[in-house]
Amino acid sequence: MKNVLVTGGAGYVGNALVPLLLEKGRNVTVYDIMFFGDETLPAGHPRLKIIEGDIRDTAKLVRAFSGIEVVLHLACISNDPSFELDEGLSKSINFDCFEPMILAAKKAGVKRFVYCSSSSVYGVSDSPDVTEDHPLVPLTLYNKFKGMCEPVLFKHQAPDFTCVTIRPATICGYSPRTRLDLSVNILTNLAVNKGKITVFGGNQLRPNLHIQDMADVYAMMIEVPAEKIAGQIFNIGYQNLSISRIAEIVRDVVQEEFPGRPRIEIETTPTNDPRSYHINSDKIKRVLGYAPKRTVEDAVRDLCQAFKQGKLPNSLTDDRYFNVRTMKTIKAA
Repeated sequence: MKNVLVTGGAGYVGNALVPLLLEKGRNVTVYDIMFFGDETLPAGHPRLKIIEGDIRDTAKLVRAFSGIEVVLHLACISNDPSFELDEGLSKSINFDCFEPMILAAKKAGVKRFVYCSSSSVYGVSDSPDVTEDHPLVPLTLYNKFKGMCEPVLFKHQAPDFTCVTIRPATICGYSPRTRLDLSVNILTNLAVNKGKITVFGGNQLRPNLHIQDMADVYAMMIEVPAEKIAGQIFNIGYQNLSISRIAEIVRDVVQEEFPGRPRIEIETTPTNDPRSYHINSDKIKRVLGYAPKRTVEDAVRDLCQAFKQGKLPNSLTDDRYFNVRTMKTIKAA
């Protein structure tokens, strides 16, 4: 399957995924509302088509789906603080338009629909093994609507319309459209540019995944036989670490990458964010033979290199690295 459409393809993960798909010989259409612009995409590439479009505009989506074989659905209002900024807007993008989009894709002849859900749908869990069968106990509306989309998608599973859901861990690492409002990336930014890391809580467990491994998984979903993924849900994470342990890793790597600086201080303060979960990703290895290759340390080193090369200027103050701040600035609607 050569013709792929990526909703939200101008976002953080999209900017890592789209170049990879082009490298693999795909014809890629990016369909994105462009809250964050598209200047980081390889716009001049002969096999890349960029459409500024809203996934709530079903008529425009129908036209965009013409000739498309695979949809990778990444577009959403991402993470809890962004969702809470305007719950009506977020619900309209993350849930209300979801089934119309699936129906439009199916009618247009799309053969495969890959949905990017979230491992945060599990909420807080003391289970030693949070597998794909674990109950969904969403703590926030973002988690709730992410989870509610999954059965809607599988309702439309058919022999000629393969549906699969991915539940990724928290993504980390450098992308041409880097987010600095995700745990590993936040701590690295603070360590590099302030010499001090503030940890809220610390005992909460978080599953983590390098952004290039995330891109690899989405690229793989185009290639694997339909019978292996049809109607399936896959967790994908690598290291389940406490926030405190992530902070220690960040401190150690940044001190190696920037020798001669004063020792980085870690300050711990209370938090009202109780989310703690650790996911089991054995299924994707068992069924598809896939295991992530890159660690949290790799992600921190990649970010350090980007800082050294001047790829992340004004990283503490520029709104473009922070979803909530950008959405407020542009008055997203």
